[in-house]
Amino acid sequence: MPSETQTVSHGPLVIYGPIVNPRSISSFQALPRCLLLVGALGEIVWIEEDVQESAVDEVLTLNGSLDLPLIRLRHGEFILPGFVDTHTHAPQVPNIGSGQQYELLDWLEKITFPMEARFADVDFARRAYEVIVKRFINSGTTTCCYYGTLHLEATKILAEIINDCGQRAFVGKCNMDRNSPDYYVERSVSDSINETCALIAYIRSLPPPRLVEPVLTPRFAIACTDELLYKLGDMARADPSLPIQTHISENKEEVRKTLELFPNATSYADVYNSHGLLGPRTILGHAIYLEEDEIALIKERNAGVSHCPTSNFNLRSGVCPVGKLIDRGIKVGLGTDVSGGFSPSILSTIQHASFASKILAMQSPDASPPASTYEGRQFSVAALLHLATLGGAQVCGLEDCVGSFAPGKAFDALLVSVCSDTGNPALWGADLDKKAQAEVPRVEELEMWLERFLFTGDDRNIRRVYVHGRWIGGADSTHEVQE
Repeated sequence: MPSETQTVSHGPLVIYGPIVNPRSISSFQALPRCLLLVGALGEIVWIEEDVQESAVDEVLTLNGSLDLPLIRLRHGEFILPGFVDTHTHAPQVPNIGSGQQYELLDWLEKITFPMEARFADVDFARRAYEVIVKRFINSGTTTCCYYGTLHLEATKILAEIINDCGQRAFVGKCNMDRNSPDYYVERSVSDSINETCALIAYIRSLPPPRLVEPVLTPRFAIACTDELLYKLGDMARADPSLPIQTHISENKEEVRKTLELFPNATSYADVYNSHGLLGPRTILGHAIYLEEDEIALIKERNAGVSHCPTSNFNLRSGVCPVGKLIDRGIKVGLGTDVSGGFSPSILSTIQHASFASKILAMQSPDASPPASTYEGRQFSVAALLHLATLGGAQVCGLEDCVGSFAPGKAFDALLVSVCSDTGNPALWGADLDKKAQAEVPRVEELEMWLERFLFTGDDRNIRRVYVHGRWIGGADSTHEVQE
């Protein structure tokens, strides 16, 4: 049988087998016998949710697709929407596992800024980013919001590599003109804005198929002067298509210092709002210590929050009340926040998001919160899956394009295996369960595979990563395709 190479995906493709499809924060579809067509442009053409094995050829014939390449998923394999990482720092990957003894501001000074400063060396930047981007892709991240460094040339290289690899991404050059070390700070507002404009123009000129977009990236309020924030706000107003990413209320000392530096602001969130940087395309990292008026303001502006529990635990920052934010109607996704977070995998973030929700549930004075709310409740598998996929897409303004499977959406997907031959010792293989050897799993069995993958899976279980229909990564280099 012919095989598909890792770089192929510009032709149409049919997939048959188990598919998991997020629907909302409270539900997902587990479809054991799903038939799906990916068109030549990488978008989903049609989905048939329940097709018996004996009827596959008939359905393909009716849809004029009988002669197309067909992937039949094996026992223990399923398709899942790709993960959306709404907050991470590409140049911090070399620091993963370092500086665990520090809290945020000391960690930046002693660990992070020295590493990021090394990216002034474009040769080092290229060597590092070629490895870093592939690690995020192979971890299942199909859409990623990357913070670069303050260096224009290094951030151009990051965007170029992402584009060449085929990942969907937002890439920003950090704006930071104060409260940073002398060796790692922008010298003027004009330099910061001019280089930001140059990066935007460069990213928008990358060759097609371009899935990389620029994002305005004021590092955080402490590192930016009033003038710089106002200038970035002017850019956002002049071009509403530009997303914005920054940090908010990650650490108590950070909040105190921010309010000290901006005495005219009523809150941390008001700092961004008053400078024109809080809107429907704003992605706010952390949001642990928001006051009630800030939550209301973020909801009013329709901004989104990136929940980064791994980093929040690791740097002893706190626990974000995600359930409260969801109940107030705020968009929430997940972020790895490397290297405050010590893994590029959203799977780790999912696990820590579960822990965070359980901690808040244990601390809640209400032992039985209403079933219709999320504050004070541990997150279900459906909620965790939503945060990692469709919720993240909503935060990025991409919910009509990715995050779930539907005709017209891009096929950004993972081919997952929960079989023992993946070599993951933490995951009990589906092939080892003597009671579940049927070729087609039951709905309950597919739900169990999903939960095992979310809580014990790793990159070895992610056999393929597809972005816009193109196979760009994963543990497999080849896979059988039936004609």
